[in-house]
Amino acid sequence: MSITMRQKDLRPAPALIEYKGMKFLITDRPSDITINHYIMELKKNNVNTVVRVCEPSYNTVELEAQGINVKDLAFEDGTFPPQTVVDEWFEVLKDKYRQTPEACVAVHCVAGLGRAPVLVALGTDRIRLEI
Repeated sequence: MSITMRQKDLRPAPALIEYKGMKFLITDRPSDITINHYIMELKKNNVNTVVRVCEPSYNTVELEAQGINVKDLAFEDGTFPPQTVVDEWFEVLKDKYRQTPEACVAVHCVAGLGRAPVLVALGTDRIRLEI
């Protein structure tokens, strides 16, 4: 028996999180090679802001040309985000959902399994506390 796996088979699928009217799309990081597919996924989910919580590894020109803003809030993998990152994250959410309530904010780290979900959890907890 032979099993053939391609790299794309190992990547997690984007996760759409909806909570009290806010939408988050958690993804792995794109590359310059996969950026067009990534943009299609973002557009499908009405994303107009991408928050990158890992070191930059791709050019943002294509995203910006499509009207998608990229915000860098990198912090070290395996750690809790510093307070400055948390504060900026909350500002991004507050500004984004005031301007475009129906929009979705995408957030990614390298694999979409650590730093990105932590920020989304913080965002949903903040919403819960403010309601």
